[in-house]
Amino acid sequence: MIKKSKQQQKIKVGVAHIKSTFNNTIITVTDLTGKTLCWSSAGNCGFKGSKKSTAFAGQAAAKDVSAKTKNFGIEKLNIIFSGQGDGKDSALQYFYNSGFKIISLKDQTNIPHNGCRSPKKRKL
Repeated sequence: MIKKSKQQQKIKVGVAHIKSTFNNTIITVTDLTGKTLCWSSAGNCGFKGSKKSTAFAGQAAAKDVSAKTKNFGIEKLNIIFSGQGDGKDSALQYFYNSGFKIISLKDQTNIPHNGCRSPKKRKL
């Protein structure tokens, strides 16, 4: 049985999906077709509990992902945000400062237009 060696992909443009919730920050880098190349999260970087939701944890996750992303040869990033946590701003700042050329920013946070029906009035 001959084991095939994995060839390292050389991709110029990638998409960084930053999901920042109130509990964690998850960053996934994909190619333009949506195939996942690498990912990291604040919990994966060693933060536990309420520390995962901080801006510093989001920056640490971005640092981990950017180191993995450089191995693929990615130079330009489209960035897609979702969520309302603190980690997305610091993650974006780290991607900008680490030498990636940012092509576009898109916010996909779900916003309720009317919300759920409120409970009926209490009878005393």
